Amino acid sequence: MLNINKLKISANDKQLVNISFDIKDSIALIGESGSGKSLTLKALLNLLPSFMKQEKDIQSTFELNHDTIGFIPQNPFTSLSMMTKIKNQFFCTQEKKEEVLKLVDLDISVLNKFPTQLSGGQIQRVVIAIALSRNIKLLLLDEPTTALDEENKNNIINLINDLKKRLNILILFVTHDITSIKDICNEIVILKNGEIVEKGLTADILSSPKEDYTKKLINSTFKNKEFRN
Repeated sequence: MLNINKLKISANDKQLVNISFDIKDSIALIGESGSGKSLTLKALLNLLPSFMKQEKDIQSTFELNHDTIGFIPQNPFTSLSMMTKIKNQFFCTQEKKEEVLKLVDLDISVLNKFPTQLSGGQIQRVVIAIALSRNIKLLLLDEPTTALDEENKNNIINLINDLKKRLNILILFVTHDITSIKDICNEIVILKNGEIVEKGLTADILSSPKEDYTKKLINSTFKNKEFRN
């Protein structure tokens, strides 16, 4: 359980984020560009730029640090060194490397390859495997399927859903694509201008959204129009 009792982010005396929510199992942050989704992730990772101020009251059943939080970025190609073999991009034992590669359905032969020799879907699986090589309790995902084609996108979504169940980890999934989280995340938080306008069970919000803004996001997503982060 992770309780975000208060998270406030400001810059130049302008409030950018002011939210509170709990991560009980798996939750999605959804909103248009500038809604505060990525800032929320950066605050949890302690990666906000120095000119931004933050106030936060966060309580969890585990210690929040580098070893307990895994992060999957929007573009997996920026996460790896293209000139370094995959085996040298892990910081764990050979046994652990093989274990996590098996979890993400990759053959151990990829360890001796360079990222340039892998497909986009394989690279994203490698990035996920690296995150899982530590004893993480919370997995943060920032638009993890944006750089993938439709087939690889569906495969990665299915993989994340499977890992959530098998490893019993908390999930915070940031995306503009509501269809990608409907089978993964139990709850949804809708952000607009750094504030929560609606939150609740995924099934309830998708079937009966209360706010016009939420209806707009849902309708646009299912009509294949993008609301990009």
